[in-house]
Amino acid sequence: MAKQVVTRTYTASIRNQQQVSDDLDSLGFAASKLWNVGRWTISRVWDEIDYIPEHNELTAYLKSHERYDDLHSQSSQRVLQELAEAFNGWYGKRRNGDTRANPPGYRKHGDKHPRSTVTFKAAGFKLDTQYDRVRLSKGSNLKEYWSDFILCEYQTRPNVDLSTVESAQQVRAVWTGKEWELHFVCKVEVDVSEAPGEKTVGVDLGINNFAALAYEDGHAELYPLNCLKQDDYYFSKRIARCDDADSKQANRLHQKKSARRTHYFHTLSKHIVERCVEEGVGTIVVGNLSGIREVEENGESKDWGKHGNLDLHSWAFNRFTDLFEYKAEMDGITVKYVSERDTSKSCSCCGRERKANRVERGLYVCDDCGAVMNADVNGAENIRQKVPPSLACDGGDRSNGWLAQPSTFLFDKETGAFAPQEQITS
Repeated sequence: MAKQVVTRTYTASIRNQQQVSDDLDSLGFAASKLWNVGRWTISRVWDEIDYIPEHNELTAYLKSHERYDDLHSQSSQRVLQELAEAFNGWYGKRRNGDTRANPPGYRKHGDKHPRSTVTFKAAGFKLDTQYDRVRLSKGSNLKEYWSDFILCEYQTRPNVDLSTVESAQQVRAVWTGKEWELHFVCKVEVDVSEAPGEKTVGVDLGINNFAALAYEDGHAELYPLNCLKQDDYYFSKRIARCDDADSKQANRLHQKKSARRTHYFHTLSKHIVERCVEEGVGTIVVGNLSGIREVEENGESKDWGKHGNLDLHSWAFNRFTDLFEYKAEMDGITVKYVSERDTSKSCSCCGRERKANRVERGLYVCDDCGAVMNADVNGAENIRQKVPPSLACDGGDRSNGWLAQPSTFLFDKETGAFAPQEQITS
């Protein structure tokens, strides 16, 4: 076993809930008010000049607003950062053709502001692990005197001891709908397995096959999105039949759909990591999707096809890669991210780059070397080759049969697991 420092989030209940709930309510209400002030400000700028301010611009503009001082400065900055990120996410959907996407709304419930999550960074809290207490800072407007703060007594799960963590990075006060709880974001030293081998595998995430894998030793795998697409269709129909989009029935359907998707991502990430361990993989190379919402060089939005433009942003790529990276590191596997630029255009056998070689969504035919490949697997192999050693560059045998006929794994709803396509009977 080797030691590694990783980030973990631990949930804790508040033992003195009755004593601190009013103060936490005040902070939660204040965070909602600041969100609404920022929401109004961004809306005004958008209406005037069609521009969404970045969070640092929004923070600089609202620092003098009276609502900003209701919270600790770092807590206020985090509220405005979340708001700016939400607006940018909405604009990305709009730019890619999703006419159903709505901008972030105001936070309200009847005539009352809801209790928003409040984040405390390093200067905003002080942790006392000896007595299981944490001191949370108030904003200057909510203090009765200069040293006023909230002292929460917390209780973690039996297997969690915050005194053993490397450091606590953040504390979040989260309203569960019934009471407040604390989330501690910590750096933790954990035991991780030794790397199972020295091989590499490339992973291409996409909107048809959610993941395509190309292994160093010559075989490939596909993980289609059939299951999630079926769920999207089913739940969209059910939700559309609800009398009110905000009704309890609609909310339950949204929650059930989200739970199924989360289970799918957990299962898929676990399955792929287990496959990598079996194959002796020590490094997983993943295409970086950070630019997936960007426009082309000519200034036009990227065209992902009629359905891709609508559904692309509902797929939680970031959620999947977080789970994937966490599970991989526990098995001693390193995850590296590389640019996806031109990986769909280039031939992984000879390196020839030509967009027209991708003759249709699932097929790549190189007009130079004659290679016939599954297009997604070709992209995954190009991603893998960006981290040495690369067989294509080192003179290895690049027979393309395995690229053309990869193994396909499907999610079986009955067993809740992935299995080769020929084993799925339902």
